Amino acid sequence: MGGNEVDGHSTIQRALEIARNSEGIVDPTVSSCLERSLREVWARLEANPDNYILTKDEFALFNYFRHRFTNSNTAQRAVQRFWDNYQGDPRDLQTVTQTARS
Repeated sequence: MGGNEVDGHSTIQRALEIARNSEGIVDPTVSSCLERSLREVWARLEANPDNYILTKDEFALFNYFRHRFTNSNTAQRAVQRFWDNYQGDPRDLQTVTQTARS
């Protein structure tokens, strides 16, 4: 994989890492991967807005784009459900919450 590319085998976490470490504009391939994944997560949330619980990776992705959802009750409830059900160490998510784009 090149400096800012995401190939078919890369994970969302890797794409997020690349995007967070990009200076200026995020590589279009990385951006496209993240946007596609966000659309998939949002579709799952819309299909089950009162019960869907984000995975850790989905939460990280959603958090990266949180500025898009500041006025969304569905998004706010999804984030609350994630935290209500998260059983890991919150410190594991420290980089997720610190490096989200605004």
